[in-house]
Amino acid sequence: MDIPEIMRTTKVIAVVGLSDNPGRPSYNIAYYLSEQGYAIIPVNPNISEWRGIKAYKTLQEIPQPIRSRIDVVDIFRKSEDVPPIVDEAIEIRAKTVWMQVGIVNEEAAAKARAAGLNVVMDRCMKIEHRKLNGL
Repeated sequence: MDIPEIMRTTKVIAVVGLSDNPGRPSYNIAYYLSEQGYAIIPVNPNISEWRGIKAYKTLQEIPQPIRSRIDVVDIFRKSEDVPPIVDEAIEIRAKTVWMQVGIVNEEAAAKARAAGLNVVMDRCMKIEHRKLNGL
């Protein structure tokens, strides 16, 4: 599945590493995506909520049926921190693993693809959304 198709079919995004600090890229990008109609699920063990939405420590902590609705796991963590997040994304049966700009982990990407997930690396969901919509 290509990026435009992922963006068009996505409804729910779990943002791993989402900060509650408006100065951080994860906050800015998640805020933009939420304003575009995507449902955001914050995943960060260091915050209790993001913009009034309950935050979860891990993907597995997200309760059903919410967890089963996750289309994209958007990762804002260092490349070396990606493998366990991909493992969780596989376990919860997410459709896509998206690693933000500057984040690349070929081994984790191969594992996700082998499990049937779409993989995007080193790309920004906000930029891709804006390109898709001519903004």
